[in-house]
This record gives sequence, structure tokens and C-alpha cells, in this order.
Amino acid sequence: MIEIIPAIDIIGGKCVRLTGGDFDSITEYNTDPVDMAGKFEAAGFKRLHLVDLDGARQGRIINLDIMENIRRSTGLIIDYGGGVKTDADIERVFRAGAAMVTGGSVAVKKPGVFLGWLNKYGPEKIILGADVKNGKIAIGGWLETSSTGLFDFLNYYVEKGIKKVICTDIKSDGTMEGPSVKMYKDILDRYPGMELIASGGLGSLDDLRELDNAGIKNVISGKAFYESRIPLNPYPLETLARRIIPCLDVRDGRVVKGVKFVGLRDAGDPVELAKRYSDEGADELVFLDITATHEKRKTLSALVRKVAEAVNIPFTVGGGISGLDDVNAMLANGADKVSVNSAAVRNPGIINSMAGKFGSQCIVLAVDARYENGGWKVYLNGGRIPAGIDLFEWVREGVKRGAGEVLFTSMDHDGTRNGYANDALAAIDELVDVPVIASGGAGKLSHFKDAFEKGRADAALAAGLFHYGDISIAEVKNYLAQNGIIVRT
Repeated sequence: MIEIIPAIDIIGGKCVRLTGGDFDSITEYNTDPVDMAGKFEAAGFKRLHLVDLDGARQGRIINLDIMENIRRSTGLIIDYGGGVKTDADIERVFRAGAAMVTGGSVAVKKPGVFLGWLNKYGPEKIILGADVKNGKIAIGGWLETSSTGLFDFLNYYVEKGIKKVICTDIKSDGTMEGPSVKMYKDILDRYPGMELIASGGLGSLDDLRELDNAGIKNVISGKAFYESRIPLNPYPLETLARRIIPCLDVRDGRVVKGVKFVGLRDAGDPVELAKRYSDEGADELVFLDITATHEKRKTLSALVRKVAEAVNIPFTVGGGISGLDDVNAMLANGADKVSVNSAAVRNPGIINSMAGKFGSQCIVLAVDARYENGGWKVYLNGGRIPAGIDLFEWVREGVKRGAGEVLFTSMDHDGTRNGYANDALAAIDELVDVPVIASGGAGKLSHFKDAFEKGRADAALAAGLFHYGDISIAEVKNYLAQNGIIVRT
């Protein structure tokens, strides 16, 4: 998963960003660099790329005191660049607390000096700065373009033992119009062992996906953070990774599966299946006691506990959940989340109560619905009783009351293996700002892709397809990754 390294560029003691490397096109942010570094650390970042633009332009270190203050007030791992020209300079920077030093201009103008640093401090502490303008290496704070081509530059230093390279496409830097993915991919194709850090042009999560798909492991972000184009998260794509969730529909202590909620047949032991899915790479597991509500009894707590002990992935339990005591019992027996369905329709206020006591992240609104008379209608008691309410109105209300996730099962698609109800899924996604789980209809690999692309689901749930060994979880994830959909590995 690609990791973002936040950048702080300093001019006059303030956080700034250039556009296209132009010092006449500076965006100044009224943020103290030390405060900004603290925000990055609080958001979970471990590393900081700090650039003394004053130093780069004037050819001498100017803002080292700011780095010292950041180092004293945070635990961030800092790589420092800008104005580092001599052996005395680099010694000062390391003494001030930098973990790594980036050299660009000096590597062009004084290769002997740069190689001396590489030999003295090692390839883990010295980063080669490859700032590119029209295929040539730019120097002096990007004010001058050398005659050295990018790959000649890289070839020379890779042969000398350099491992870490920050490559910036100057024309893209600060524009937020997209990174130079092809250039970075070309670099990795030539030097597969290089620790390449991409820099310049990042402006959206789609840009991150493209870089991730190209095999880039690290990217620098500055302006995209300051202008809220990218969330403050070291691994923002991880939060967007689509989840694959097997479902255990349990009746009389056994996993069963039917078609459109009827014609149930045995699919195995729930504990054995749960352990198998956990070992095979499932992202989460859902356990539904499908007759608990209809039989007016509580969920099978002892069986839930056995399943929880067999897995090491998030585990959601539903069926017969009707009050705070039920939620508490399921969480006490190892569940991470509970799903509430029929009881919430009959008494919507219990969603408020559950979310208020246990947190929205624990409460999944499960909805079973069928398309009839020109609209989607909600059903209760495992699909046995029509509730007489509209699917979309109910989902909107349930989320407003505090549900942190929606599990939508199309009764028309369930068990048919003809694909998910993608139009309804997309409509739900448009209505709410919580994750939506697609359920009902998975039959082949392309159905999962459609659920994410057409249905805009955050997760896809499947049962019989996995239970009977028709498709494995690994096959689904490999297929999705090959088709540009981010999944957890």
C-alpha cells in the first residue's frame, strides 16, 4: 500500500508551495512549520520531508533552526534538503537531528563531495534528489537546468550504491494536476530495487490509486494536504480498500444457504468455515443467526464465542439483536460489531441507544429488501414479513440515527449468482456517508468488480460461492487488483 510523506517547504519561516518550480508563483500558508509538523504527527505520520527553499535558492543553509524546533517538539523522522553543500553543512544538519539528508545540486556540481557523504554515512541516510525539468536535472532551487539527463544521472549514482531517490517532476509540482506516473514507472522498471519517492502533481485519491497501481511505494504531498485535496492519513488508500466478506447464515448451529431466502441447504460447520476464511485472507466475517428473530429467541452466544476464538479478523454478528443487553452480550463474546435489522424497523430508537452507548462504529444497519410495484420495499424476520416501508427512506433514517454501516441484501438477487443489485447500491451510496456492504447475487469474479464500480459499494459479501469452493477469496482479490480496484492484502 502506498505511503504518503508530508512535505514542508520553507521560505521566510513560513510553509509555502511553489507552482511548477516558479519562485514568482508562491502560495503562502499562514501556518507555522512547527505547528504543521505537529499536526502531521498527530494524524499518524512518522516521517517528514523538510525543504529549506531559502537555502536551496541562496546556496547555504538558512532554516536549520526550524528543523531543530520540529525535532524537539515531535518524534518525526526528518529528511532535510536545501542549501547543504559542504561536509561541514551535512555534519550540522545531522547534529541538528535530521535522520536523512537529500542532495540534488551538489550531486550534479560536486559529485565527489556527494559520494563522500554516501561512503561516510551510508545509503540509508543519504537521499539523491533528482529534480527533473524537460528530462534534465535542475539545480540551484530549480533556477538552473543542467545538461545532465535523468537516466544518466540515476545510472551513475545507482552504480555508486545509492538506494533512496526523491524524483520531482518540476513542471507538475504544486499544480495538483496529476503526477508523472509514466516517468516513475520507467524509473522502477530500470531500477527495481530502488527506494523511489515520487514527488510533484499529487492532487487527488485517484492520483494515489494510479501511483499505487504503478508500484510506487512512497509519494510526497504538500499542497494537496494544505488545500484538503488529500485526507491527512499516511495510508489514505487503505481506508478506501474494498473489503471481501464471507457470510455465515446459521440455522440450528449449522451454516446454510438458499436462493432468495428459501430452499436452504447445509454448507458446513460455522467454526470450521470461519477459521478457513480467516486463514484465507477474508477482511471481515459476518455471522447471521437467520431464525433468531422469527423464533423470538436470542442469538446463539456460545457459538458466537467459538467463532470469535477461531478468527483474527473483524467479526459482525446479527439475528435476534433487539436491545442494549444483546449488543453487550455479543461484544462480550467476541464480536466487533452487531447488525440490527427487524428490531430497528419496529423500534427505530434502539439505533440511537445502541450507537450512543457503544459507538456508531459497532452498529451495522442490515436491510433486506425486494423490488416490487416500482420500488424497493423492506422485509422483516429473515425476509418473511413485508414492513411496508421504502428501502431508501429507511436507510437514510437508520444512518441519521447513528448506524455506522449499511448491509443491504437484495432478496431478488440472493443466491441467484446473477450479480448484485448495483443500481440500488449506488442509490444508497449517494444517500449516506457511511460504508455500504453489497449482499446477494455474487456468482462470478466480475460481479465483485461491478459491485464496486457500478454499485459503489465499500465491501462485498458472499456466502455460497465461498462455502462450496466455487471461487476463493484469493481469486477474488487477485482479480480485483488486476482490474485496478484496491483491496487489502
